[in-house]
Amino acid sequence: MKKISFTVLFLIGAVCLTAQTGKVMDNLSMQSKLLQMDRKYAIYLPPDYESSSRSYPVLYLLHGAGDDQTGWVQFGEVLHIADEAINSGSSTPMIIVMPDANTGRRGYVNDMKGEWLYEDFFFQEFMPFIEKTYRIKGDKRYRAVAGLSMGGEGTFIYALHHPELFSSACPLSAATGPRSIEEMSKYRLWASTEGAKPADLEEYFNKYSVMSLIENMPDNQKRAVRWYIDCGDDDFLYEGNSLVHIAMRKKEIPHEFRIRDGGHSWTYWRTALPTVLEFISMSFHQF
Repeated sequence: MKKISFTVLFLIGAVCLTAQTGKVMDNLSMQSKLLQMDRKYAIYLPPDYESSSRSYPVLYLLHGAGDDQTGWVQFGEVLHIADEAINSGSSTPMIIVMPDANTGRRGYVNDMKGEWLYEDFFFQEFMPFIEKTYRIKGDKRYRAVAGLSMGGEGTFIYALHHPELFSSACPLSAATGPRSIEEMSKYRLWASTEGAKPADLEEYFNKYSVMSLIENMPDNQKRAVRWYIDCGDDDFLYEGNSLVHIAMRKKEIPHEFRIRDGGHSWTYWRTALPTVLEFISMSFHQF
């Protein structure tokens, strides 16, 4: 019996040593000149980051409305899920970056008046800062973006605006923008459009409406990004995601589209994240 017990304990110890854990920091910050304030962010570093000297792929993981950079850490359990995916071999080790898009004004887009330039901040300040500060592979092949709800809309917009920067994009339960210019004034994720000229409204709509961006996508960009789109069958954003799927089918834009059982909740997004990590890992290897 003693020999068996020792063997069992040895095996358990070996498993514990093998299943390494990553590290999450969720109260980091950087200075933004464009937004004239410090901006917080959270980051996940894979298990072997501190013991190696190599560079890693990166996933920019965007939170939804009402959350901040801590959302995916606290409610999305990104540390546990990423560790498990990496240790099981279903995901390649990667750095996961979670910016705050809740402080100051909510959302991932520039406002119409040019007073709050969050999208410009993300690409001109935040991404360069992150990729200089951490050991990140700076090629399109090794960069991905994903997000939920408002962050799903940000995922669509960022990858559609900059297909040269991302190998894959995974919008989850995504907001997709107002259906028409007339509905813009009621759309809560965009800043007020009151008093704007019709020409400015049209320009802004065409720039940030997910449907408009898809319908006007040039043919040479159709395969620039690998898409994984996921939404619950009980989600109030189900229709918008389905219409995006149909529009992409009509435009012959390759993409994966999943409707699973569930609603607009962290329970759903936690089950989506392992598949997202596996999907973008395949993208890192395919491009």
